[in-house]
Amino acid sequence: MSVDIDITGLPHERIVFSPSPLAELGMALHALAEPGHHPGLHGWTTATSAALKPELADRLHEADFLWSPTFSDVMLPAAGVRGHGGQPGATLAEELDLMDRLDDERFVSAALEFSCSAAYRSGGPSPLADERERRRALEMAAARGPRQEQYTRRLLADPPAVRAWIRRLFEDCDQAFFADTWQRLRGQLAADARHKTELLQRKGLADALAAVSSALTLDGDGRRIRVDKLSEGQATALDPDVGPGITFVPSSMGWPHLLVLDAQRWRPVVLYPVASPELSRPASVQLVQLRLEALAHPMRMRLARFLARAPYTTGELAEAEGVSAPEVSRHLAVLKKAGLITTRRRGRYVLHQLDLTVAARLGSDFLEGILR
Repeated sequence: MSVDIDITGLPHERIVFSPSPLAELGMALHALAEPGHHPGLHGWTTATSAALKPELADRLHEADFLWSPTFSDVMLPAAGVRGHGGQPGATLAEELDLMDRLDDERFVSAALEFSCSAAYRSGGPSPLADERERRRALEMAAARGPRQEQYTRRLLADPPAVRAWIRRLFEDCDQAFFADTWQRLRGQLAADARHKTELLQRKGLADALAAVSSALTLDGDGRRIRVDKLSEGQATALDPDVGPGITFVPSSMGWPHLLVLDAQRWRPVVLYPVASPELSRPASVQLVQLRLEALAHPMRMRLARFLARAPYTTGELAEAEGVSAPEVSRHLAVLKKAGLITTRRRGRYVLHQLDLTVAARLGSDFLEGILR
């Protein structure tokens, strides 16, 4: 599974690497709402939550479905403004001005993204213009909860008022905690964006993508970017409605999330976590699936128990389990293909052992894969 982005013929000057203060605020709000997703930010989320005034905390709770569990595209407004070029604003105020420039239909559809309506991703009719979609938006919001239904009714009745309410909320977050956070992070994010831009100019897009994440690859003919995710999607960087381009936004607070804006009538955006030296490169979703499937068989689980303690030959494992050597060999081949065991020769014997580092990381690889 993957999200594929068509970049056929897209010139490099239309590929933008740039930090976004509004996107980083969105990730900060997501971390506050879902601290379990971001164990590395435990100190920041605990201190920030404790310092929030009750009135602001209540308002954040009222709107938290905009950044958790989904991440609303209103946080990436530069991608939806016609003729803008996809460059995020340098300040939060500039980005909020860009949010104000989104036309009502685009803003409302993105602000209802939490309802998981397929019409938004496919470029279907807006609930502002289509009565059937309006009823469907209200039904889906009601299924999510009373807060979501009340918000949706307000949004459909008066989009400018809700847009102003969201803007004031973000401005108050900036004053309460985000301005200091952004001041600390923006230099690192700007440096990362410059580095990726230089890689693009000197070595090409494939190298720049590899530096962004191992989950991003360029197909053989250079026409498509593939994002390894546990979901499927199609996007184009050549949409004439908003103009050609694709934007890559580094995030310090985003790990383990790798987000892709792939809705029609928006420029594609990839919001990626800035690499941290203590984090190893993530395994692909397919490799995680292969490893989980390999360990799902009870015989291979029992073999792994032996191999975690010491190296064993095929014959020793067969004797310990009371099965034939060819059967053990078949199971070992599955474990080896999944990268879970290592082998080495000692004289005429071949010894197998569980790779404890790989096994220990499987839980975090799984978590990163499903949250990516």
